[in-house]
Amino acid sequence: MTITMIQPKPVSFVAPVVGIAGAFAGLIVGTSQGSPLAGMVGGFIVSAALAYLWLTVFRRESIARWITTLGAAGAGYLLTGPMGGVIGLIFGWLFGWFIFWLGEGRYRAKLPPYTTPLQVFYHFCFRVLCGMIFFFLITPIVVVMPLSFNSQDFFTFTPEMLRLDPEGFSLKHYRDFFTSPDWQQAMWNSISIAPVATLLSVSFGTLAAIGLSAEHVPFRRAIMAILISPMIVPLIISAAGMYFFYSRLGLQGTYWGVVLAHAALGIPFVIITVTATLVGFDRSLTRAAANMGANPVTTFFRVQMPLILPGVISGGLFAFITSFDEVVVVLFVGSAGQKTLPWQMFIGLREQISPTILAVATILVTLSILLLTTVELLRRRSERLRGLSPG
Repeated sequence: MTITMIQPKPVSFVAPVVGIAGAFAGLIVGTSQGSPLAGMVGGFIVSAALAYLWLTVFRRESIARWITTLGAAGAGYLLTGPMGGVIGLIFGWLFGWFIFWLGEGRYRAKLPPYTTPLQVFYHFCFRVLCGMIFFFLITPIVVVMPLSFNSQDFFTFTPEMLRLDPEGFSLKHYRDFFTSPDWQQAMWNSISIAPVATLLSVSFGTLAAIGLSAEHVPFRRAIMAILISPMIVPLIISAAGMYFFYSRLGLQGTYWGVVLAHAALGIPFVIITVTATLVGFDRSLTRAAANMGANPVTTFFRVQMPLILPGVISGGLFAFITSFDEVVVVLFVGSAGQKTLPWQMFIGLREQISPTILAVATILVTLSILLLTTVELLRRRSERLRGLSPG
């Protein structure tokens, strides 16, 4: 049982910390209004003043949090309309919770009682840094998704969308995607190329990982480095090399040329995931199967494959995503007959500003999320099978 000492913190500590968080929020709001510096200063002053007010004058947490949430929502609504009200509601709820979480010392609830203030500072600095990295990585993706429902042919939020007016939203770009011959041809090209490339990647990558996992294989580190080089070498260099090589073989501009190129890009992901799965594989099982008279093929499919299957499927999913999203290599190796979805999106940005790209991007992001969720579930299943986590 862990005993944690939780006690209120002085306002002289809480107010500046809340003010810094408010300055960051103010930077976001101020940037959207064209005055980031004013937003930072205003965010610091308002949030620090709220922390001082709630922790010294009015210490009734539930009421204070409601006032903060509704007040921020009202201010956002007055400044920018309904969308500002929604953003203000979120910020108000967060700061109402943050002030009392910090002021009452609840941030130490899950930390060991012997941690020093400096250790606590490092602990939360690391979390804040990870949160900021996640925020800046995920925000551009999140912004694209509502833009795909724009009723106008613009790459920006229209006044109707900011007012949450139903007339500002439409499914027209999704209808364009599913009815346009160019987009449909590109989609079917991607669907016909990616699975075959994935199958080749999984087959060759799994065999390579099993072979390289054996200790008696000479120069296995050098071979491993060569096999995973496609994911390390800049893609433009790989694409140029494939173009000249495939031109000599007559594969440039053909379906199989694109499939082989994408398979070469996906093999490193399969090798890495399967090799990681083989780390916990008990090789005495294969020796026992051999002693019972099983040949190598039977041993592989009946003993080894079921245990490494999560790693194989995970590598296959990564290879599929790589093939489905790749554009540079297909520009070099493919032809107009192998125009994939990313290629069509590239054309849409270069030759015409088509908002249908936003709808396609949203579909691809959703597909990637589903596939990565599957990868995570398979990773947990693999750990349970190897006894690395409780069932």
